[in-house]
Amino acid sequence: MSQSPLKSRTAIVTGSNSGIGLGIARSLAAAGADVVLNSFTDDAGDHALAASLGTEFGVNVRYIKADMSRPEECRALVEQAGGCDILVNNAGIQYVAKIEEFPQDRWDAIIAINMSSAFHCTAAALPGLYARGWGRVINVASAHGLTASPYKSAYVTAKHGVVGLTKVTALEAAGQGVTCNAICPGYVLTPIIEKQIPEQMKTHNMDRETVIKQVMLERQPSGEFATTEQIGGVATFLCSSAADQITGTTISVDGGWTAL
Repeated sequence: MSQSPLKSRTAIVTGSNSGIGLGIARSLAAAGADVVLNSFTDDAGDHALAASLGTEFGVNVRYIKADMSRPEECRALVEQAGGCDILVNNAGIQYVAKIEEFPQDRWDAIIAINMSSAFHCTAAALPGLYARGWGRVINVASAHGLTASPYKSAYVTAKHGVVGLTKVTALEAAGQGVTCNAICPGYVLTPIIEKQIPEQMKTHNMDRETVIKQVMLERQPSGEFATTEQIGGVATFLCSSAADQITGTTISVDGGWTAL
């Protein structure tokens, strides 16, 4: 394999100015892909991040603002990027509450950002992928796309929907050089999770190690967080020729969570 297996490919990664999305963007850039970073903000730090990533890996990296809760902005992102070869639908948010207490606006936002944005971005990207005769659609779902937890009705519903969309996309794209798969992470050590650790330590009156093992990773048999680098590595593998016949499926990176 060449040192830049994705050279001349362009990847759009939604929700990618931090966390899993940034980890995937970094891995694709390291493999030689030009990358479009995205989030709903548009400040100097976003564009500086893109410039830094481009310099680090010697590829073209741009930042494009688009609010993934708005269908028209999802589709405009693909258009403004000039199309893509690789689409990674990663954007997501979370809210936790009992069903009967779940705020309507939070339900609507989670469904829009976590699920509907994947549909709108994919719909906008597919014609170009078909025209090129090669493409990858990678949906970042979750262990919660395969199983459930209480108090996460919107998130679990959205991620199950993403898995379903993955299968339909794969079937419609079959035979056209385009694959679609879903990565299903368990708990990943991201900045958002890092911020939750001190809160959980205070709530449960536990030290850091105990709260990680007994509270946060209770359902992750490995007892370890997945890393953004590992998720990025899986995404990059799915863009390789070794994955040409992998489509319409889920790949769990959850430390054994869904094996239980």
